[in-house]
Amino acid sequence: MSYKDPKGLLEEIKLLVKTKPKSQSAMEYLMTYGWSILIIAVVLGALSFLGIFNSTTFTPKASPGNCQAIKNSGLGVSNLEGACNNQIPEYVAGFNGGSSQIEISNTRVLPGGSSNRTVTAWAQINTTSSPSADYILFYGNFNTENGIGIWIGNACGNSNYSVVFDTIGCTTTSATTVQSKTWFFVAAEYNGSTKTIYTGYDGKMYIANTVISEDTTSGDPLYISSPVGGLFQGYISNVQIYNVSLSSSSINALYQEGIGGVPIDPQNLVGWWPLNGNANDYSGNQNDGISTNVIFTSNWYGGYTQP
Repeated sequence: MSYKDPKGLLEEIKLLVKTKPKSQSAMEYLMTYGWSILIIAVVLGALSFLGIFNSTTFTPKASPGNCQAIKNSGLGVSNLEGACNNQIPEYVAGFNGGSSQIEISNTRVLPGGSSNRTVTAWAQINTTSSPSADYILFYGNFNTENGIGIWIGNACGNSNYSVVFDTIGCTTTSATTVQSKTWFFVAAEYNGSTKTIYTGYDGKMYIANTVISEDTTSGDPLYISSPVGGLFQGYISNVQIYNVSLSSSSINALYQEGIGGVPIDPQNLVGWWPLNGNANDYSGNQNDGISTNVIFTSNWYGGYTQP
C-alpha cells in the first residue's frame, strides 16, 4: 500500500488503534495524567485537614461582644441585649498548658459557701498524653480545699479524659470520657446537698450519677485554666456561672444552643465569659478577666459538631 494514498493511510491507523492492547492504553493514560491526579488529591487532603470543607468555616460568626446581659439598676434583673442568636463565635481562647490562664479577681458575686450554683463551659483538650488534672476553671481557696473546680484527667483512678466536678477531690466523675481534639460541653450543677455533672458531645448528653456531698466554696480569684490545680491545654469557650441549680432540661437546652449559646437564665446569671476575642464578663457584673499568654484564635473549627 502506498502511503501517498491518504485514504489507505487513514484505514491503517484505524486498524492499529483497534488492535492496541487495552492495558497499554491504560498505562499511557496513567503516565500522562497520574501526577496531576496525585497533586489534586494531596491539595484536597490538605484543605480538608485545615477545615476548608467544614461547613462551620462558612457559617456567619458572632463578633466579640455582640450579645450581653444588662443589669436593670435597683432591680437586680438582667436582660439580654444585642444580636443574641446563638451564632458560633468568631474566636475562642487557646491555652498552652504551661503558662496561659485567665484570672478574675473579684468573685464576690459568685455563689459561695454551700449555696446553689451551676457552671457551664465548652472545651477541647488538645494534649495527646493523658493529663493528671487539667482545670477548665476553678474558684475558691485551693489550699484549704474550699473551692469548686471542673477538670479533665486520670487522677484519683479516673479514666483518661474523665471530666471531674468537685471542691478538691474526685467524687463526681462524668458518665463518659471525652476525646482529645473534640469539642464538648460540660455543666456542673450543685443544689446545696447533691452535685451532678453533665457532658455533651456528638449530639448526646451524658449525666453522671448524682453524688451527695456538701460543698463549701470561699475566697477568690476565679481562674479559667487554673495554675493552682493544673493548667489547661486546648481551647475553652463560653463559660457561664449561675447562682441557681439549673434543671436537667435547662442544661440540655443550653447544650443544644451550641458553642455560641447565650445564657438560658439571665436573671440568675452572675458570670459570663464568652472568650470570643477577649476575657470580658458580659453578665452585667463587669468581672472582666486578665489573660496571660492566651491566644484568641479564629481557626478553631476542627472537632466541633453542632448539636
